[in-house]
Amino acid sequence: MSCPICKKPTDPTYRPFCSRRCADVDLARWFREDYTIPVPLTQQDDDPSDPVGDDDQT
Repeated sequence: MSCPICKKPTDPTYRPFCSRRCADVDLARWFREDYTIPVPLTQQDDDPSDPVGDDDQT
């Protein structure tokens, strides 16, 4: 298996990465939102009449 960042052989300590540096590079990419997980939009997500964060149903 090769490191997804630099393509070197992986180190069992940092698997699936080869080093702490590559693991940290990957983590930084997640923090910067370089990676995203697609989520299908629902009708509720697309409804502009429903203000975001308004869960008060009195």
